[in-house]
Amino acid sequence: QVQLVESGGGLVQAGGSLRLSCAASGRTFSMAWFRQAPGKEREFVAAISWNSGGTYYSDSVKGRFTISRDNAENTVYLQMNSLKPVDTAVYYCAARQSPFRTPRTANEYDYWGQGTQVTVSS
Repeated sequence: QVQLVESGGGLVQAGGSLRLSCAASGRTFSMAWFRQAPGKEREFVAAISWNSGGTYYSDSVKGRFTISRDNAENTVYLQMNSLKPVDTAVYYCAARQSPFRTPRTANEYDYWGQGTQVTVSS
């Protein structure tokens, strides 16, 4: 069983930046970030393959967010720039046991963190 712990959330003004981190207690393969705003469904944000050879983004964050990982530290990062109020949500880290795919759907991930709040003020 792998545990995921997110950090780095907070309150920032529109146009600002935040960097989220997600530390895994063991080896993981594909990893991703999802987010959920109040009253909305959880949505895909970004994903990265186990060897960082593939990165994927939702259209809403492409060009503003960057996902990366450090396998030596079992950590994945989400650098968020040019933040907008619509980015306000709880951000969740997810990890997958299988190395063969890097999906964008939540139900294909095996482990989840507890979430970290990101609030962007206008």
